[in-house]
Amino acid sequence: MKFSRLTLAIAATLGASASFSAFAMELYVDTKTKQIYAEPGRGRELMGSFQKVDDVPAKAAVPAATQAEVAAIKEDLALKTNEIKALSEYAAEANSPESAHISLKDGIHFATKDGNFSAGINGRMQVDSQINDQNLTTPNGGSFQSIPQVPSCPTCDPVVNGSPAVFLPAGLDDGVALRRARLGIEGTFFKKTDYKFEYDFTRGNGLNAGGITDAFIRYNFSNPFSVKVGAFKEPFSLEEATSNRYTTFIERNMAVNTFVDNLNTYKVGIGANYATDRWQIGSSLQTEGVGGYNAYGNNSLTASTGSAINTNGGVNRNGGGGDTGWEVNTRLTGTPWFQSKNKFLHVGASGSFININNNYSTAGNYSNGGVIFANGLGGNVDRSSILNTGNLTSSGAQGNPNARVADNLTRFGAESALVYNKFSAQGEYIQTNVTGKGYNNAALDGYYGYVTYFLTNDSRNYKAKTGAWDRIKPTRNFDMNGGWGAWELAAGYDHMNLNSGGALGGSASTVKGGINWFPHSHLRVSANYIHALDINTATQMTYAQGGSKPGTTQGQAFNGAQLDMFETRMQVDW
Repeated sequence: MKFSRLTLAIAATLGASASFSAFAMELYVDTKTKQIYAEPGRGRELMGSFQKVDDVPAKAAVPAATQAEVAAIKEDLALKTNEIKALSEYAAEANSPESAHISLKDGIHFATKDGNFSAGINGRMQVDSQINDQNLTTPNGGSFQSIPQVPSCPTCDPVVNGSPAVFLPAGLDDGVALRRARLGIEGTFFKKTDYKFEYDFTRGNGLNAGGITDAFIRYNFSNPFSVKVGAFKEPFSLEEATSNRYTTFIERNMAVNTFVDNLNTYKVGIGANYATDRWQIGSSLQTEGVGGYNAYGNNSLTASTGSAINTNGGVNRNGGGGDTGWEVNTRLTGTPWFQSKNKFLHVGASGSFININNNYSTAGNYSNGGVIFANGLGGNVDRSSILNTGNLTSSGAQGNPNARVADNLTRFGAESALVYNKFSAQGEYIQTNVTGKGYNNAALDGYYGYVTYFLTNDSRNYKAKTGAWDRIKPTRNFDMNGGWGAWELAAGYDHMNLNSGGALGGSASTVKGGINWFPHSHLRVSANYIHALDINTATQMTYAQGGSKPGTTQGQAFNGAQLDMFETRMQVDW
C-alpha cells in the first residue's frame, strides 16, 4: 500500500510510533444495590465484556516517514505559507480604494475600486469617398461649357458688360477624404462629477478653439438631473443629438446640417438636463468664442474666402471690436408609446433664440459678424455650397437704406421616430425665422423623412437619457462561421427652402438610399446614393442694390442641374 506525503506527515505529526494496544473487561452488577463490580460474587450478574473508549482496534501499521521526507514536507509547507501570505497582501492591495482596474469591454477604461475616479480613451475615424454625376447648365439655360469664362470677382455684380457672369469651377469634385479623426478622454471624479474632452484633427484650420468639439464638466445632482459647463452641442433636433457615428445616412439631412450642425453646434456655455426612462428635457445658454471659423465651400460672394456657416458669418473678428453672438436652446422629447426597447414611438420639439452679432467700424461701415445659411445637398467630400444665402447682414454702410441687417434668429423644430422590431421611420421639420432690417417674415425651412429595415435580426438602439439613437450592436458579429453582422437598408426624402422674405439662398429636394453594414458594434461600412429632384438657385443672382450679394457662383451654376452623388464611408470608433 502506498501512502502520500500528506499521510506520512499526518502520521508523523500524530506520532506514528505510538502503540495501539487494547483489552476487554468483564463487568458485574449487584442485583440489589445496582453497583458495578469487576469481579464476580454473590448476588452479582455478568453484564458483559467491555472495551475502553480510548482503545480502538489496531489499524494497519503506517510506514514511518524518513527524516529526509519529513524535512522536505516541512520545507514545502513553509513555501506554501509564504505564497498564501503574499496572495493575501496582494488581495488587500488590489481591493484598496486607491487601486485601479482596466477594462477593454467598450474601449479603454480605467477606474478605481471605490468608483471615485474613472477615465476612458475614446476616438473615431471616418474615411469617405464621393463620386458625382452632374449635368450643369448656366443661369440662362445654355450649356455651361459653351459660355466663355469670366474671371471670378467677389466684388463684381452678377452682370458684367450686359451679359450674365459665369464663374468657374462649376462642378463637384470626385475624391476621397478623411471626414473625421477624433481623439478624446472622458471619465468621472468623486462619482457625481464627469467630464469630456475631444479633439477633431480634421477641424483645425482656422476654426474657433481649433478642432475642439466637446470640452465640458458636468455635475450630476441626482440620477435624472445634471448641469454642465464648457463646450457642448446645442440641445436641438433628434438627428443632431445623435452622434455622427450612429446616424443612418453618411451626412445629416439638409435642414439639420444647415440650421443646426453647420452653425457650429459645439458652443460654450451652461446647460441643464433632466432625464427619466420615458422623457427628457435639455436647455442651454451658449455663446461663441472670439475668432474666425472655417469656410464652407468655395467661390463665395461674401467678403471671406468661403461661406462659413455660423452666427459669426464666417468673418474673423480678430483685430476688430464687437461682442459675440449668444443663444438660448431647449429640447423636450419622450416616448408616449413604449412596449419594449424594440417597439416604441419617439416624439419631440425644439426651440431656440439666437442673437446675431453685427459689428461696425467707427465710421459706421460693416466690419464683421452676420450669419450665413448654406448646404451642399448631402455632399461630404466636396462640400461646396449649392444652396447659399450669402451673409444675411450686408457689407454696406450701417446707414444705407438698402443695407440688410439680420439681428435675430428664431428656430423651431418638431421630430418623431417609430421603431417596430426591424423596421423604423424618422422625420423632422425645422424652421428658422430671420428678424432684422430688410427682412419681412423671412421663414427658412426644411424637412426630411426616411425609413429603415434590418435584413438581419437586429433593431435600432435608442437612449432615453439623451432622446437620441445609440450604438447598434449586432445580434451576431461577422465571422467566417456564418456570422453576418448587422445589415440595414434605408430610403428617404429631403427638402430645404432658403428663399423667403429677403433671403435668397435657393431651394432643392433630394431622394436618397443607403445600406449600412455593421460587422461589429465598433465597425461600420456605409454606401449612399443621392439624386437631386430639383435645384433652384436662380434667386442667388438677385439682390437689392447696396445690399449683400447672396449665394455663390458655384451654387448659381447648379440651377436646374441634374445631379447624382454616390458616397461611401469606412468607420471605426472606440
